[in-house]
Amino acid sequence: MSRLTDLLRAAKQLDPQLGEDLEAEIRPFQERLPFGLNFERHAPEAVELAGHKIRKGSKVRVLPSRGSTARGDQRVWVVTAIKEDSVDITTPSIEETETLTVDLDDLVLVAEFRDRIYPGLRPDGAVENGGDKPSHTVINGENFHVLEQLTFTHEQSVDAIYIDPPYNSGARDWKYNNDYVEGDDLYRHSKWLAFMERRLKLAKRLLKPHDSILVVTIDEKEYLRLGLLLEQTFPDADIQMVSTVINRKGNARRGEFSRCDEYMYFVRFGEAAIAAGPSDMLHEDTGRRSDNVRWKSLLRLGRVSFIDHSRTGTVET
Repeated sequence: MSRLTDLLRAAKQLDPQLGEDLEAEIRPFQERLPFGLNFERHAPEAVELAGHKIRKGSKVRVLPSRGSTARGDQRVWVVTAIKEDSVDITTPSIEETETLTVDLDDLVLVAEFRDRIYPGLRPDGAVENGGDKPSHTVINGENFHVLEQLTFTHEQSVDAIYIDPPYNSGARDWKYNNDYVEGDDLYRHSKWLAFMERRLKLAKRLLKPHDSILVVTIDEKEYLRLGLLLEQTFPDADIQMVSTVINRKGNARRGEFSRCDEYMYFVRFGEAAIAAGPSDMLHEDTGRRSDNVRWKSLLRLGRVSFIDHSRTGTVET
C-alpha cells in the first residue's frame, strides 16, 4: 500500500483531479483495519557509508558540490563501470533508466536496509580522564547498526537505554525511504512505527531482563502509537508515561495552543523500581546542587540578560 501512496502522489502531479478521484476510491479500503496496532513493516531505509570503497555493482549517491549546503541528489544509483577517475552509474525506474558519468570522488557508497551489513567498530581517538573517574565510550554511526553491533558484546547486559527518536511532526527532519518522510504521506505513521520497531527489538536484546529500564521521549504527534508499540514489543514490562516540562514559556505554534511539556515512557524490566529523587520534572530542581549554581557565570552579557532568583528575592540584569 505504501507503493500505492507514492503512485498517487505522482498521479496528482500529472493530473490533480485524477489523483484525488483515485485517492477517494482507495481511502475506504485503508480504513478497513482490524482492531489494534496495524502498520506495514516497511524496509526502505538507506545509510551512506563514507570512506568505503566503491566497486562495480555498488549502490551509490551523488554528493553535492564541494562547499555546498544543498541536500544533493537523494536517489540511489548503481555503478555499471569504473574507469580511471570516472564512474558510469544508472538508476532504474519504472518509466525509464537514466545513466550518468561522474567523478569517482563525487560518489558515496550506500547500503539499503534490505542489504546485508556486518558492522564493526574502529577507534578514532580517546580523551583521558583523571583519577578514578568512570570511562565512557561514544560510538558514531547509524543507530540501528550500532545497536546491532552491541548485541555481539552486550546482549542482556545493559542497565538503561535512553532514546530520543524523531518525533515525526511532518517536518523534513529525519531520513527514511531514501529521503525524508513527507508530512502528507498517508503512511507517515506506519513508516515511523516500522522505523521504531526495528530499533526497539534490538534494545530489548541488549537490556537486562531481570533489572533494567528503557526511557523514550516523544511529543503528541506519536505518543499514542508509541505506547501501543511499546506494549506490543515489551508485553512483560511495566510501562508508564509521564509528562515533563521542556519550556515554561511554551512552544508557540501558529493556529494551535502553545505547549510547554512533552512525554516520557518508562519501560521497566524485572526488579527495576522507581525511587524518590530531587526533581519532579515539572518544577525547578530543588536539590542541593541547584542552590549552589554560580548564576553569574551563566549570564549572557548585555541588557537582555535576566535571572529571577525567586527564592532569594533578588533580580540580576
